[in-house]
Amino acid sequence: MLRGDKIGLRARHETDVPVLHSELYDDVVTRSKADSRPWRPIAPGSTTSPYAVSDPTDDAACFSVVQLADDELAGEALLWGIDLHNRSAHIGISLRPAFRGRGLGTDVLRVLCHYGFVIRGLHRLQVETLADNATMIRAATRSGFVREGTLRRAAWVHGDFADQVVLGLLATEWDANARG
Repeated sequence: MLRGDKIGLRARHETDVPVLHSELYDDVVTRSKADSRPWRPIAPGSTTSPYAVSDPTDDAACFSVVQLADDELAGEALLWGIDLHNRSAHIGISLRPAFRGRGLGTDVLRVLCHYGFVIRGLHRLQVETLADNATMIRAATRSGFVREGTLRRAAWVHGDFADQVVLGLLATEWDANARG
């Protein structure tokens, strides 16, 4: 397990899947804001659930987030679109509703950065989020990410287009922020 101050990132367990699917995927509005693909109904227990346990791949690293104080499942975190040639990846996190607003997101991002930069040897990590997701933007900024731009009306979300913000962090910048 990779440990932060408040959270740990570990491999997904089969027992995590129904909880994550029920609280994160079946919340259509939240899931629609978190994923660029359209929401579609997926039955509990389906192998097509985005939380289904699968073998590791070179282009993604999926974790379950646990709160260290009680080892309770807090959500999911991942590096996706891992590009081994350019040594870059995208970051995604989603916390269960009961675990939001506790400062866990910043800790998750810091641990993902450690994994991406130190363990995987990546050069660049990137976050894309909706422009109105102030919580994610704040957590990313606290973790050292720099706002690089806005993709105007780039995301189709619940019947309308929304702006996306792109934030990036380089390994050399993270080293400077890792101690602070």
